[in-house]
Amino acid sequence: MPSQPQRSPAAAAELAADLGPLLEQIGSPDALAGIAEALQVRPVNSLRELRIFLQGYHARILRPIELPAILRAFGHATRHEVRELVAFDQKLGGEPLLQNFSSSSRLAGQNQLQRLRPLRDERTVQRYLAAVDDGSAQGWHTLVYGLTLAIYSRPLRQGLLGYAQQTTRGFILSASRTIDVSAEAAQLLWEEICQGLPGAVEPLLGDKALSQA
Repeated sequence: MPSQPQRSPAAAAELAADLGPLLEQIGSPDALAGIAEALQVRPVNSLRELRIFLQGYHARILRPIELPAILRAFGHATRHEVRELVAFDQKLGGEPLLQNFSSSSRLAGQNQLQRLRPLRDERTVQRYLAAVDDGSAQGWHTLVYGLTLAIYSRPLRQGLLGYAQQTTRGFILSASRTIDVSAEAAQLLWEEICQGLPGAVEPLLGDKALSQA
């Protein structure tokens, strides 16, 4: 595997700040509503319904689709495989469970790509941007997230866990705007839903086929 470009601590801090808007968009009310519709669960109007939503999101979208997509995009970006990344982008567009919140995903991903546009020396970024610009790719947020982890040389385990934890927190915060959830209840729910994430991430990191497909 080709070595990744080295980034300074300042660049690592810049990455954390840069990914914040992407993750905030994924936890938006529009994304929450779209995923609830995709999962065919009731709209989130109570703490119980929020728990059901998050359990379904983790079981049917986050763990089987989004985390492997981030890993695969990371692998393609690390090896500078833009053609394969674009092909995977196109394939992801056919995933039925992503259709109901595809606009939120594309908006978040494309906005993040625009933040990467000034990185003129990053050929993988520029070529993927060109594919999105000409309509060959959609710029799904998971793929852009994986691409961003790769170009900033962020540890993959940390990146996958961070994505899962922060999107979960984002959905809880988003729901808390319209339903009565105390800060304590929100924190307990987040801990409950996220407690199994390290065990879910480890098998992905050991599966070379996903990142090299």
